[in-house]
Amino acid sequence: MLRRYLKLLGVQLKASGLQALQYRADFLTDGATSLAWTFTALAPLLVVYGERPSIAGWTFGEALLVVGWFTLLQGVLEGAINPSLTGVVEHIRKGTLDFVLLKPADAQFLVSTQRFLPWRAINVLTGVGLFIYAFWKLGRWPSGLGLLASGVLLCTSTLLLYSLWILTVSAAFVVVRVDNLTYFFTSIFDAARWPASVFRGGLALFFTFVIPLALMTTYPAEAMLGRLPWQSLVGAVLGSMVFAWVARRVWLRSIGHYTSASS
Repeated sequence: MLRRYLKLLGVQLKASGLQALQYRADFLTDGATSLAWTFTALAPLLVVYGERPSIAGWTFGEALLVVGWFTLLQGVLEGAINPSLTGVVEHIRKGTLDFVLLKPADAQFLVSTQRFLPWRAINVLTGVGLFIYAFWKLGRWPSGLGLLASGVLLCTSTLLLYSLWILTVSAAFVVVRVDNLTYFFTSIFDAARWPASVFRGGLALFFTFVIPLALMTTYPAEAMLGRLPWQSLVGAVLGSMVFAWVARRVWLRSIGHYTSASS
């Protein structure tokens, strides 16, 4: 079963790559645009740290790690998660989701892998470049254990992003058009470029437990720095699994209320 879905994923990736290469000039232009937008994430950081050496206990080099994780996950969101799942909204609106539901494979897997944007991989490479530059600024390198913990948190962060997007898209079964919700979620995600300790009071709780941006960017950065408590690591893993379970339940329930064009 696993081999079958891996093979299907390979087919979807190949189709997305061929589609992107049909217009090579557009492919290169989009890649350059992605790179330019990536560096705009650094502008607020440079302005703020130009006035003070640290903010909320984070130096410039340490905050660069958070921006690196934000850039990397933005590439995952815009290159792998968003393109596929936004297509679901059109299927629901037109009543053509039947063509997906009738295929002999899990519908959630099919809609989640129907399209990828390969040039967004530039964001991932840029994020890695920011990690290297940040540790060069800090004058040291992460430990093996820190890299292992951050690798685990990369998986949990991706799962959290995917689960939150599934929950957002599932709302389309009720309200049909969720453009405002997706824009709202994307705007909220922009706050992940800042360390979680910058936010206070209700915002801190919101960005930790409701939309857990802290688990996506601040925790991995702290893991790289070797100062993330193991309790937080375990909590991030368990929290991502809970979010994934809830998203799956909501998706299945939404599918059960789906009304096709032929109904």
